Amino acid sequence: MRILVVLFFFMSSLFASAQQTIKSSYFEMRTYTVHDGKMPDLIQRFQNHTQTLFTKHGIENIAYFLSEEAPEKQLTFILGYPSHSERDIRWANFANDPEWKAVAKASEANGPLVQKVDQVFMVWAKDLNSRDVSRPSGIFQLRTYHLFPGKLDAIQTRFRDHTQALFEKQGLANYPYWITVEKEGVQSKLVYLLGHQGKVEFNAAFDRFRVDPDWIRARDASEMPGKIVEKVDTKFYVALPFSPMK
Repeated sequence: MRILVVLFFFMSSLFASAQQTIKSSYFEMRTYTVHDGKMPDLIQRFQNHTQTLFTKHGIENIAYFLSEEAPEKQLTFILGYPSHSERDIRWANFANDPEWKAVAKASEANGPLVQKVDQVFMVWAKDLNSRDVSRPSGIFQLRTYHLFPGKLDAIQTRFRDHTQALFEKQGLANYPYWITVEKEGVQSKLVYLLGHQGKVEFNAAFDRFRVDPDWIRARDASEMPGKIVEKVDTKFYVALPFSPMK
Protein backbone atom coordinates (compact mmCIF):
# COMPACT_ATOMS: atom_id res chain seq x y z
CA MET A 1 0.00 0.00 0.00
CA ARG A 2 1.55 3.25 -1.13
CA ILE A 3 0.43 5.13 1.99
CA LEU A 4 2.42 2.76 4.19
CA VAL A 5 5.83 3.68 2.82
CA VAL A 6 8.10 2.45 5.57
CA LEU A 7 10.19 5.46 6.59
CA PHE A 8 10.20 4.69 10.25
CA PHE A 9 13.54 2.89 10.54
CA PHE A 10 15.37 5.89 9.08
CA MET A 11 14.24 8.23 11.88
CA SER A 12 17.05 9.00 14.29
CA SER A 13 16.02 11.95 16.44
CA LEU A 14 15.97 11.52 20.24
CA PHE A 15 13.06 12.48 22.45
CA ALA A 16 12.91 13.96 25.94
CA SER A 17 10.06 13.25 28.32
CA ALA A 18 6.55 14.02 27.09
CA GLN A 19 5.86 16.90 29.43
CA GLN A 20 9.16 18.55 28.52
CA THR A 21 8.50 18.52 24.79
CA ILE A 22 4.70 18.92 24.69
CA LYS A 23 3.46 22.34 25.79
CA SER A 24 -0.26 21.57 26.10
CA SER A 25 -2.27 20.39 29.10
CA TYR A 26 -5.57 19.48 27.41
CA PHE A 27 -5.72 17.02 24.52
CA GLU A 28 -8.03 15.80 21.79
CA MET A 29 -7.61 12.49 19.99
CA ARG A 30 -9.52 12.43 16.73
CA THR A 31 -10.01 9.31 14.60
CA TYR A 32 -11.16 9.82 11.01
CA THR A 33 -12.82 6.95 9.19
CA VAL A 34 -12.22 7.70 5.53
CA HIS A 35 -14.25 7.08 2.40
CA ASP A 36 -12.89 4.42 0.05
CA GLY A 37 -9.81 5.57 -1.85
CA LYS A 38 -9.59 8.93 -0.09
CA MET A 39 -6.78 8.30 2.39
CA PRO A 40 -3.98 9.65 0.15
CA ASP A 41 -5.94 12.87 -0.34
CA LEU A 42 -6.53 13.22 3.41
CA ILE A 43 -2.85 12.62 4.21
CA GLN A 44 -1.83 15.17 1.60
CA ARG A 45 -4.24 17.73 3.08
CA PHE A 46 -2.81 17.26 6.56
CA GLN A 47 0.78 17.34 5.34
CA ASN A 48 0.45 20.36 3.08
CA HIS A 49 -2.14 22.48 4.84
CA THR A 50 -3.96 21.37 7.98
CA GLN A 51 -0.98 21.06 10.32
CA THR A 52 0.19 24.56 9.43
CA LEU A 53 -3.29 25.97 9.97
CA PHE A 54 -3.56 24.25 13.36
CA THR A 55 -0.30 25.93 14.37
CA LYS A 56 -1.55 29.27 13.06
CA HIS A 57 -4.46 29.04 15.53
CA GLY A 58 -2.38 27.92 18.51
CA ILE A 59 -3.27 24.22 18.27
CA GLU A 60 -0.34 21.93 19.01
CA ASN A 61 0.30 19.02 16.63
CA ILE A 62 1.21 16.02 18.83
CA ALA A 63 0.96 12.88 16.68
CA TYR A 64 -0.43 11.56 13.39
CA PHE A 65 -0.98 7.82 12.99
CA LEU A 66 -2.39 5.35 10.51
CA SER A 67 -4.20 2.29 11.78
CA GLU A 68 -1.89 -0.69 11.28
CA GLU A 69 -4.90 -2.98 10.81
CA ALA A 70 -6.81 -0.67 8.43
CA PRO A 71 -4.37 1.91 6.97
CA GLU A 72 -6.65 2.77 4.07
CA LYS A 73 -9.58 3.49 6.38
CA GLN A 74 -8.50 5.15 9.64
CA LEU A 75 -6.25 8.05 10.53
CA THR A 76 -5.85 9.03 14.19
CA PHE A 77 -4.24 12.24 15.35
CA ILE A 78 -3.70 13.98 18.68
CA LEU A 79 -3.89 17.73 19.21
CA GLY A 80 -3.00 19.83 22.24
CA TYR A 81 -4.48 22.98 23.80
CA PRO A 82 -3.78 25.07 26.91
CA SER A 83 -7.21 24.28 28.41
CA HIS A 84 -10.72 23.02 27.72
CA SER A 85 -12.07 26.53 27.13
CA GLU A 86 -9.20 27.42 24.82
CA ARG A 87 -9.83 24.26 22.84
CA ASP A 88 -13.31 25.46 21.86
CA ILE A 89 -12.08 28.95 20.99
CA ARG A 90 -9.10 27.82 18.95
CA TRP A 91 -10.98 25.07 17.13
CA ALA A 92 -13.73 27.52 16.17
CA ASN A 93 -11.14 29.97 14.86
CA PHE A 94 -9.56 27.21 12.79
CA ALA A 95 -12.88 25.92 11.44
CA ASN A 96 -13.94 29.42 10.38
CA ASP A 97 -10.62 30.39 8.82
CA PRO A 98 -11.23 31.28 5.13
CA GLU A 99 -7.93 29.61 4.21
CA TRP A 100 -9.05 26.32 5.80
CA LYS A 101 -12.44 26.53 4.12
CA ALA A 102 -10.75 27.00 0.73
CA VAL A 103 -8.39 24.09 1.34
CA ALA A 104 -11.22 21.80 2.48
CA LYS A 105 -13.36 22.71 -0.51
CA ALA A 106 -10.54 22.12 -3.00
CA SER A 107 -9.60 18.78 -1.44
CA GLU A 108 -13.20 17.58 -1.63
CA ALA A 109 -13.84 18.61 -5.24
CA ASN A 110 -14.28 14.93 -6.13
CA GLY A 111 -16.24 14.00 -3.02
CA PRO A 112 -15.91 14.15 0.77
CA LEU A 113 -12.86 12.55 2.36
CA VAL A 114 -14.04 11.77 5.87
CA GLN A 115 -16.96 9.47 6.60
CA LYS A 116 -16.95 9.63 10.43
CA VAL A 117 -15.12 11.47 13.23
CA ASP A 118 -14.60 10.04 16.72
CA GLN A 119 -13.23 12.22 19.54
CA VAL A 120 -11.64 11.55 22.92
CA PHE A 121 -10.63 14.41 25.24
CA MET A 122 -7.79 13.86 27.70
CA VAL A 123 -5.50 15.41 30.30
CA TRP A 124 -2.09 14.30 31.56
CA ALA A 125 -2.03 11.22 33.77
CA LYS A 126 -0.64 11.92 37.24
CA ASP A 127 3.14 11.36 37.61
CA LEU A 128 3.37 9.16 34.50
CA ASN A 129 5.08 11.44 31.97
CA SER A 130 8.54 12.09 33.37
CA ARG A 131 10.33 9.17 31.71
CA ASP A 132 12.51 9.80 28.65
CA VAL A 133 11.77 8.28 25.26
CA SER A 134 15.26 7.50 24.01
CA ARG A 135 14.48 6.25 20.51
CA PRO A 136 11.86 6.48 17.77
CA SER A 137 9.51 3.53 17.25
CA GLY A 138 8.38 1.67 14.15
CA ILE A 139 5.09 0.55 15.73
CA PHE A 140 2.86 1.97 18.43
CA GLN A 141 0.12 0.38 20.46
CA LEU A 142 -2.59 2.60 21.89
CA ARG A 143 -3.89 1.00 25.08
CA THR A 144 -7.13 2.11 26.73
CA TYR A 145 -7.90 0.82 30.24
CA HIS A 146 -11.52 0.64 31.36
CA LEU A 147 -11.36 0.72 35.15
CA PHE A 148 -13.56 -0.45 37.95
CA PRO A 149 -15.17 2.41 39.91
CA GLY A 150 -12.82 4.34 42.15
CA LYS A 151 -9.64 2.74 40.76
CA LEU A 152 -8.15 5.67 38.87
CA ASP A 153 -5.57 6.48 41.55
CA ALA A 154 -4.69 2.81 41.97
CA ILE A 155 -3.88 2.29 38.28
CA GLN A 156 -1.74 5.42 38.13
CA THR A 157 0.14 4.39 41.27
CA ARG A 158 0.81 0.91 39.87
CA PHE A 159 2.15 2.32 36.62
CA ARG A 160 4.28 4.90 38.41
CA ASP A 161 5.80 2.46 40.91
CA HIS A 162 6.09 -0.68 38.78
CA THR A 163 4.59 -1.04 35.30
CA GLN A 164 6.48 1.62 33.36
CA ALA A 165 9.87 0.35 34.52
CA LEU A 166 8.86 -3.24 33.79
CA PHE A 167 7.84 -2.25 30.24
CA GLU A 168 11.27 -0.68 29.74
CA LYS A 169 12.92 -3.80 31.14
CA GLN A 170 11.44 -5.71 28.16
CA GLY A 171 12.41 -3.07 25.57
CA LEU A 172 9.03 -1.33 25.31
CA ALA A 173 9.14 2.47 25.07
CA ASN A 174 6.75 4.51 27.24
CA TYR A 175 5.11 7.36 25.35
CA PRO A 176 2.55 9.82 26.81
CA TYR A 177 0.00 8.69 29.37
CA TRP A 178 -3.37 10.42 29.59
CA ILE A 179 -6.62 10.27 31.54
CA THR A 180 -9.82 10.70 29.56
CA VAL A 181 -12.21 13.54 30.32
CA GLU A 182 -15.67 12.04 30.73
CA LYS A 183 -19.17 13.22 31.53
CA GLU A 184 -20.02 13.54 35.20
CA GLY A 185 -20.56 10.15 36.81
CA VAL A 186 -18.54 8.25 34.19
CA GLN A 187 -15.26 6.60 35.25
CA SER A 188 -12.26 8.08 33.42
CA LYS A 189 -9.98 5.75 31.46
CA LEU A 190 -6.21 5.47 31.30
CA VAL A 191 -4.92 5.91 27.75
CA TYR A 192 -1.29 5.52 26.75
CA LEU A 193 1.08 4.63 23.92
CA LEU A 194 3.80 1.99 23.93
CA GLY A 195 6.38 1.71 21.18
CA HIS A 196 8.85 -0.79 19.75
CA GLN A 197 10.84 -1.43 16.59
CA GLY A 198 8.09 -3.48 14.94
CA LYS A 199 4.96 -5.49 15.64
CA VAL A 200 6.74 -8.83 16.02
CA GLU A 201 9.21 -7.31 18.47
CA PHE A 202 6.39 -5.55 20.33
CA ASN A 203 4.37 -8.72 20.79
CA ALA A 204 7.40 -10.71 21.92
CA ALA A 205 8.32 -8.02 24.46
CA PHE A 206 4.78 -7.80 25.78
CA ASP A 207 4.59 -11.57 26.13
CA ARG A 208 7.76 -11.45 28.23
CA PHE A 209 6.25 -8.69 30.35
CA ARG A 210 3.09 -10.72 31.02
CA VAL A 211 5.03 -13.59 32.60
CA ASP A 212 7.67 -11.52 34.38
CA PRO A 213 7.59 -12.56 38.07
CA ASP A 214 8.19 -8.93 39.09
CA TRP A 215 5.07 -7.88 37.19
CA ILE A 216 2.95 -10.70 38.60
CA ARG A 217 3.97 -9.78 42.15
CA ALA A 218 3.26 -6.08 41.59
CA ARG A 219 -0.10 -6.79 39.96
CA ASP A 220 -1.24 -9.20 42.66
CA ALA A 221 -0.19 -6.87 45.48
CA SER A 222 -1.98 -3.90 43.89
CA GLU A 223 -5.18 -5.94 43.52
CA MET A 224 -5.40 -7.15 47.10
CA PRO A 225 -8.14 -4.54 47.79
CA GLY A 226 -9.91 -5.57 44.56
CA LYS A 227 -9.48 -5.75 40.79
CA ILE A 228 -8.41 -2.51 39.09
CA VAL A 229 -8.86 -3.03 35.34
CA GLU A 230 -12.16 -4.21 33.86
CA LYS A 231 -10.94 -4.51 30.26
CA VAL A 232 -8.25 -3.21 27.91
CA ASP A 233 -8.72 -2.04 24.32
CA THR A 234 -5.66 -2.10 22.06
CA LYS A 235 -4.90 -0.78 18.59
CA PHE A 236 -1.66 -0.78 16.61
CA TYR A 237 -0.54 2.33 14.73
CA VAL A 238 2.32 3.53 12.55
CA ALA A 239 3.38 7.17 12.64
CA LEU A 240 3.06 9.20 9.46
CA PRO A 241 6.35 10.74 8.27
CA PHE A 242 5.27 14.25 9.30
CA SER A 243 4.10 13.24 12.77
CA PRO A 244 5.96 15.12 15.55
CA MET A 245 5.75 11.96 17.70
CA LYS A 246 7.64 9.04 16.21
